[in-house]
Amino acid sequence: MSKKVKLRQKPITGNRQSLYLDFYPAIIHQETGEPTRREFLGLYIYDKAKSPIDKQHNKETLQLAEQIRQKRDNQLNKPEIYTEYEKEQLKLKEQGEKNFIEYFKALTNKRKASNHDNWVSACKYLETFTNGKLKFADLNEKFCNEFKEYLLTTKSNKSSKTTLSQNSAVSYFNKLKAALKQAYKDGYLKNDLNAKIEPIKQAETRRNFLTIEELNSLVKTECNNPLLKRAALFSALTGLRFSDIKNLVWGAIHHSTENGYTVQFTQQKTKGVEVLPISQQAFSLLGEPKEPTNKVFEGLNYSAYENKHLYQWIGAAGITKDITFHCFRHTFATLQLSKGTDIYTVSKMLGHRELKTTQIYAKVLDLTKREAADKIQLDF
Repeated sequence: MSKKVKLRQKPITGNRQSLYLDFYPAIIHQETGEPTRREFLGLYIYDKAKSPIDKQHNKETLQLAEQIRQKRDNQLNKPEIYTEYEKEQLKLKEQGEKNFIEYFKALTNKRKASNHDNWVSACKYLETFTNGKLKFADLNEKFCNEFKEYLLTTKSNKSSKTTLSQNSAVSYFNKLKAALKQAYKDGYLKNDLNAKIEPIKQAETRRNFLTIEELNSLVKTECNNPLLKRAALFSALTGLRFSDIKNLVWGAIHHSTENGYTVQFTQQKTKGVEVLPISQQAFSLLGEPKEPTNKVFEGLNYSAYENKHLYQWIGAAGITKDITFHCFRHTFATLQLSKGTDIYTVSKMLGHRELKTTQIYAKVLDLTKREAADKIQLDF
């Protein structure tokens, strides 16, 4: 059945008429995939044009709109009049008009676990930078480099007082590059733009951790929040993240004569199911067992108020390092490696998906050795 394409007008502000195409029956919208009867052209004419300039504007605009109407009519009802090259060019032009932000969102929805959260964050920065609109046709090296600069200088969405960290910028810009690569494969881009764009370089991060002496000092030091103290020491003995400790329930704690105590849980960050052996000492920090659905560290929270107790506890133990709760996980990793545990085992216990993530702790140990070597100075 042939489709009718009519040029119509709709009143808008400023005594103007917006021009649009009216399709019957409805066609499928290129971006939403939904049936639609209208396609606004982004053109307008003046009502009751009196001046020569306005009359000339109306005449030229109507001529252009009629050319577009005729072209759309041919596309829908006479596709055979186009050569293969022309069809390909028309397809590329149509693809170029689509919104890259919507495409990026679709890719985000396909991601899973922590990778999904990372894509969501990248999408938010991309939306803010583009106001939610970016045609594929407008994607080029200039835009990519401007977005790169934006990520390196913008404020963090978590706090308007701090700049987005470089390593977060690295991650989010890599999501853009991945989307560009996929868009090229899917035929939305004529050229592999991703291959032309340099990534942001990863920044070296310093991961603070506690020595065994400092950890023992904390054991002997009172904390205004005993629950926080138990949770922090439990992290140092198991390597568990705060989120996993907070969500830990008694039903996840198991014991057998052969395997001792283990924790079975789903990692909050990676969504991976883990079975983690824990020591008798770590188990002793859990308190009196309760119902399987009850949380082990009931009432544990992360806030500025709770952090105050953490910092006071650290200071009372005579420790001057900048220590956050996550540093207890770092402590577990570095102490295990320093005690001779192989890096592969440490990686598995931390729940890392890639060994290179764990290798950062090996670098920390190398730095510590260098600092130790420089402590002995002779008076030459």
